[in-house]
Amino acid sequence: MGKQLHLISDGRLTLSEFANIASKVEPFVDFFHLREKKRSSLELYNGVQLLVNKGIPLRKIIVNDRVDVASVFSIGIQLAFHSLPVRIVKSHFPGMLIGRSIHSIEEAIAAEKEGADFVIYGHVYMTDSKRNLPPKGLNDLRCIKEKSDIPVIAIGGITPANVAEVIQSGTDGIAVMSGILYADNPVQAAQCYAKQLN
Repeated sequence: MGKQLHLISDGRLTLSEFANIASKVEPFVDFFHLREKKRSSLELYNGVQLLVNKGIPLRKIIVNDRVDVASVFSIGIQLAFHSLPVRIVKSHFPGMLIGRSIHSIEEAIAAEKEGADFVIYGHVYMTDSKRNLPPKGLNDLRCIKEKSDIPVIAIGGITPANVAEVIQSGTDGIAVMSGILYADNPVQAAQCYAKQLN
């Protein structure tokens, strides 16, 4: 299986704008995350519907935090530190794809023990969305891959130019926001990331 490319919404674009971009880059992206911290469950429900109406398969859609919305559509869920624990979601929805956002080796090991299917680790490079926090770098990423078997998706400041070194650290894929969403040509950008990954 090739390395994965995840595209994550940033809460700044409208859901319709995100869905329009998603429909254009769909052939090159493995998963689309609705990461919309300020939106209601109804808005997220409508957001998933927009993606589906634009031709995005349900199996490619992941919603952040909102287990209720994920369960309605039988789609994936991405859990943060403030979300329900992985083990609780897993016990109620054993077939649900569950990702966990992590920032340390300990959190990766805990997520694996609880039954998460993958983790998103970051931010590995400096990024505008985390200006006040120093980047994690690639060393911990390597350690996570050495100490656990859970698939790891790297996030944060990843550009086509640094994809190769991220992949060399052992990661199973990358997650991107602005590198595709705000590119002059999102399709070309997605193609470029996908090419660097595989």
